[in-house]
Amino acid sequence: MTMLKDPSVKYRPFPQIHLPDRQWPNRVIDKAPRWLSTDMRDGNQSLIDPMDAEKKARFFDLLLKVGLKEIEVGFPSAGATEYDFIRGLVDEGRIPDDVFVQVLTQSREDLIKTSFESLAGARQAIVHVYNAVSPLWRQVVFGMEKAEIREIARAGATFLRDQAARFPQTDWHFEYSPETFSTAEVDFSIECCEAVMEVLQPTVEKPIILNLPATVEAATANIYADQIEYFCRNLPNRDRAIISLHTHNDRGTGVAAAELGLMAGADRVEGCLFGNGERTGNCCLVTVGLNLYTQGVDPGLDFSDIDEVIQTVEYCNQLPVHPRHPYGGELVFTAFSGSHQDAIKKGFAAQEKRNDDLWAVPYLPIDPADLGRSYEAVIRVNSQSGKGGFAWVLEQDQGLKLPKKMQAHFSRHVQELADELGRELQAADIWSVFRKTYRLEGAQRFQLVDYDESRAPDGTRVFAGKIEVDGKVQSVSGRGNGLISSVVATLKDGFGIELDVRDYTEHALTGGSDARAAAYVECVTPDGRAIWGVGIDEDVATASVRAILSAANAAS
Repeated sequence: MTMLKDPSVKYRPFPQIHLPDRQWPNRVIDKAPRWLSTDMRDGNQSLIDPMDAEKKARFFDLLLKVGLKEIEVGFPSAGATEYDFIRGLVDEGRIPDDVFVQVLTQSREDLIKTSFESLAGARQAIVHVYNAVSPLWRQVVFGMEKAEIREIARAGATFLRDQAARFPQTDWHFEYSPETFSTAEVDFSIECCEAVMEVLQPTVEKPIILNLPATVEAATANIYADQIEYFCRNLPNRDRAIISLHTHNDRGTGVAAAELGLMAGADRVEGCLFGNGERTGNCCLVTVGLNLYTQGVDPGLDFSDIDEVIQTVEYCNQLPVHPRHPYGGELVFTAFSGSHQDAIKKGFAAQEKRNDDLWAVPYLPIDPADLGRSYEAVIRVNSQSGKGGFAWVLEQDQGLKLPKKMQAHFSRHVQELADELGRELQAADIWSVFRKTYRLEGAQRFQLVDYDESRAPDGTRVFAGKIEVDGKVQSVSGRGNGLISSVVATLKDGFGIELDVRDYTEHALTGGSDARAAAYVECVTPDGRAIWGVGIDEDVATASVRAILSAANAAS
């Protein structure tokens, strides 16, 4: 089979929500929602090999460390592994006093009974019951009419109320999901939720959680937002309900749908770290949280060591976090493109000069350091990179700040190596070709042994020193207006090497008592060749002498 030329014969566009006076497009998210992690339930049930007790315990501890206060810990009626783990959390006192654990159950009396028993003795807990309400499920899966579906919801609420009465020592909270909400009639979802609220009698002080899931994402995110706003505006006793969002990523917009849903009036977001979940996954709590963070809103979640979070998630899920996953992927703060690298490099330079703490670096919407990442991997070099890339790597790895003209000179050497190797260049590769290009390693014709500088009676400077020339130490001297010109004169008088110095730059590599300095010199030979020399030494004057000799080696 192949894709249809006319897909309209097989697929129908999703119907719009009639909401001509919608308000959500004019709103902004200015505070964090309540968060629920469903990693240990929705995320776990989507794994090829579900987590065992050890992995679930490790994941639970991670969620606490990140700052989650509501955690769906499982589906206790699914089997002994789930039930025993949840009972262990309660019996071993592993649930902090400010954390709500939550369990999920279908709207069946026996399953609800098991769910309450799994949490009996907990300080506080949420029991989440659901039943599917959309036309496709009513007609194809259940063969039921609306009244029958609504009665399932009402009966489930009755079971919740009655089971909670059996365990009065626990502060019970309730959540109801009109499952498949996003593909159901919103008015019917309201009817089902209203039936549940009539039984459970929530209050403003102790509201019910109404979860409105995009069980299967079937439309654009703006339609989901319309559904949420319509629901919020038409639900009786709206102030007695917390509206929760549970988006999936079938169309790739789970995060966007959750954000627009918050703008539309929702209070809570359910999801998984890095978007694990059935099919294409759930809403990513990391992405939504850090999206808020980059807008100046505290998400209430701590990803200061995002690599530790990734390590635990990958271990427990046995699934990798994609290298391009927002905020967490290995490559999300990395630029290979030359123009991107140049912009980032200039951005960091400008950032150092700012008089405030505001972050403004091209291509980096968040400071990698806030997530525990270093700046070393922000720019990496391959055959697509420009001079800004290797210059950044040298600065980060060796402390060298190459002059712009020198970057252009060195770039062709880096490009040649990248083309030759056909892979990304590591810092060691770039440092090696730099040392080779500017004669900082191996046997060279001119190598400094020692020198002394003095002032002549006429005010000129005299360079007197020992230079190893072709393996033999020679005493040499020369005179000029300064140290550099006196070394240039020495090379011309003693060895016939003529260098016209066009540019000179120096800077400290490190501070303190063990400070080192780097010097860069651009010279032109009599035949018009431009050559560069580099010198590195504990003494800046000596570094300049080494730079001239480096250029002389290139000219020889």
